[in-house]
Amino acid sequence: MLKIGLTGGIGSGKSTVANIFKVLGIPVFDADTVAKDLMENDLVLRAQLIDHFGALIFEGGHLNRKWLANKVFKDPYELNILNAIVHPLTLQFAEDWFVEQKAPYAIKEAALIFEAGAGAGLDYVIGVFAPQLLRIQRVMKRDGLNRNEVLERIDRQVSDTIKMKLCDFVITNDDQQMLTQQVLDLHNKFIGL
Repeated sequence: MLKIGLTGGIGSGKSTVANIFKVLGIPVFDADTVAKDLMENDLVLRAQLIDHFGALIFEGGHLNRKWLANKVFKDPYELNILNAIVHPLTLQFAEDWFVEQKAPYAIKEAALIFEAGAGAGLDYVIGVFAPQLLRIQRVMKRDGLNRNEVLERIDRQVSDTIKMKLCDFVITNDDQQMLTQQVLDLHNKFIGL
């Protein structure tokens, strides 16, 4: 079975592309969702997060995502600490998940495949590209953030120019090109390998 990574900057449309693969019957591991679930429910991880960030990280017993995002996207050091705490466990969950899959290929969707060293063991990586202005508009609408907040998050990720060069395949999600056809072309390529 092929292990495929799916990455792209915030607002590029990774989840949209992942959903098309799911419709085609391909299993998709959503690293962001798993990481959030682990932060909420893994007691050891919760203790580590409270130890570093303080009790405010779990307001009312639940992960205070807005507070945490505000803290880590303004301070690269804090973001690195968060990633160092959360990524190892998320990476292990992804590896265990891949072992259980029976499809010809499976996909791990993660914004930080290269930044987190999550590309090890993957056969290919697909990048999802969208122009920055479109990404900003999408994230502002989706998350209710202002332009500066979105730019802070974009600035904490590897630039799209570098990220797309590191990918084996690139899907362009600019609202101009047929997204489904690009996914189908890759699907057929992976099935044929």
